[in-house]
Amino acid sequence: MDWTRAVDGYCERLDAGFWAEPINAITNLAFVVVAAWLWPRTHGTGRVLCLVLAAIGVGSFLFHTFAQPWAGALDVLPIVLFILIYIFAANRDFWHLRPWWALAATALFFPYAALLVPVFGAIPALGDSAGYAPVPLLIAAYAVLLRHRAPKTARGLAVGAGLLVLSLTARTIDEPLCNVLPMGTHFAWHLLNAVMLGWMIAVWTRHDLAGRAAAR
Repeated sequence: MDWTRAVDGYCERLDAGFWAEPINAITNLAFVVVAAWLWPRTHGTGRVLCLVLAAIGVGSFLFHTFAQPWAGALDVLPIVLFILIYIFAANRDFWHLRPWWALAATALFFPYAALLVPVFGAIPALGDSAGYAPVPLLIAAYAVLLRHRAPKTARGLAVGAGLLVLSLTARTIDEPLCNVLPMGTHFAWHLLNAVMLGWMIAVWTRHDLAGRAAAR
């Protein structure tokens, strides 16, 4: 694989220049801003997620400026890491599983994604967003299963799933609407995703603080 070849996957990019996607590049600042805002308002795993959230912004900035496969890897890997850490935290703290059981349950994400990504990939309209499509479905499933055990947390997760569907829609329609919106809609994926991931950190934080308060 040529890790330095030029990648042109977004409406805004018209050439291989560093600043060929100024809006897509600059809107990644939203991830860093949200992470910085949440940092003093969360703790423990929440702060780990804040660090990963900031890394998502940095990785995505690199991809939308250098636009090469190595930068694409730095764009995707922090997102995957955020998903895995959050699933682990949800299994441990929402379901009160012991750490090793929470880790084992987290590992099930890989066969889950391997099964569903091809299913979503068969929907032509989704394009390469199919790789993310199993995530809002999983969040929604957790929301349904937690609706009696932790109703406030379940509602928060449901909102998160809805925000992710909205942000995925912005990502998916970037190329199809290119002739209508020359700047594309991918930037909205960044902004909405920053809000959504920050919201998910806030949901975990509120749940954990409520649990600590109840245990006193």
